[in-house]
Amino acid sequence: MDKLGIGVLSFAHGHITTYATQIAAFPDARLLAAWDDDEERGRQTAGRFGMDYSADLETVLARPDVDCFMIGCETNRHADVAVAALEAGKAVLLQKPMALTLADCDRIIAAADRSGRWFSLAFQMRHDPMNQKMRELVREGALGKVGTIRRRHCIPVLFNRDFVEGKTHWHVTAEANKGMFFDDATHALDWLAWMLDEMPVSVIAEIDNVLTDVAPDDTGVAIYRYAGGLFAEVYNSSVTLAGENTTEIYGDRGVLIQNHGDAVSTSLRSPSAIGLKLYQKDKADLGWQDLGLPIPAGQGDRIAGVARPFIDGLKAGTPLCTAREGRRSVEMCLAAYRAAETGRRVRFPFEE
Repeated sequence: MDKLGIGVLSFAHGHITTYATQIAAFPDARLLAAWDDDEERGRQTAGRFGMDYSADLETVLARPDVDCFMIGCETNRHADVAVAALEAGKAVLLQKPMALTLADCDRIIAAADRSGRWFSLAFQMRHDPMNQKMRELVREGALGKVGTIRRRHCIPVLFNRDFVEGKTHWHVTAEANKGMFFDDATHALDWLAWMLDEMPVSVIAEIDNVLTDVAPDDTGVAIYRYAGGLFAEVYNSSVTLAGENTTEIYGDRGVLIQNHGDAVSTSLRSPSAIGLKLYQKDKADLGWQDLGLPIPAGQGDRIAGVARPFIDGLKAGTPLCTAREGRRSVEMCLAAYRAAETGRRVRFPFEE
């Protein structure tokens, strides 16, 4: 069987290591070469996977046996590294968020268009069976007209000193990553754009530090309005210790509730927990219908779940999340920051 050659451009983002762990066991892909500007991290992590390491980016980009690079550098460097890889004729799987600015998103889009190479963002929530089922039910009209969506995506990392002070410190710096709402709410925002396949018309928001002061922000909530009247609330916090209801979708004929769908709730649950349940007006006698979908053992399982669709999508020429789709979550997030900073409703399309 022909094997796809996979390379890595920076292990700064921990999800890249999770993908590599899965890919190492695949029969149709092989991990070949890595670059990282942190030589100690690069050599050590590449060595774990039997990959060649080089401190010279151009040397790694020139490898003829590498078909696609997974990019995990700091967010403010995404555009430079992704454009370099695309211009070298390589396919790219880019870690989220796409970039810190819309201008950098547009640079990546232009490079992907010029090169004609496969390009995708890595958003693990698109590959979770519960998220896929919710999207299917909403699109087939099982809830009727949807009026309200509430989505939470939370982590407790700012309570973790190793995360704040260790090699992952770049996540909490404004220069490299803007803020923790930007870093993590993009998951929920991509989920929302993917779910509705529609951009909102406006947003109001609050984003600030509420329990810590180690990052530019630790918590945010944004309410998006849509042309048809729907509004969607996105809540994200990096200082949430536990949770339960991750998604609520309310329609005029039904309701969907997803429990245990983010990091703070996935592994903290009772044995009888239900992952996804549906109530329908015309089946009221059934009450809540347990849709029978399993809850992963931990959020790490969802992250690892990107690897197989990535390789399959690369082989088929089908991106998991296109460059233009990746730009949507950045635009929605930056608009929320503007709304929080100004205390005013911000309208779309948003311009920096």
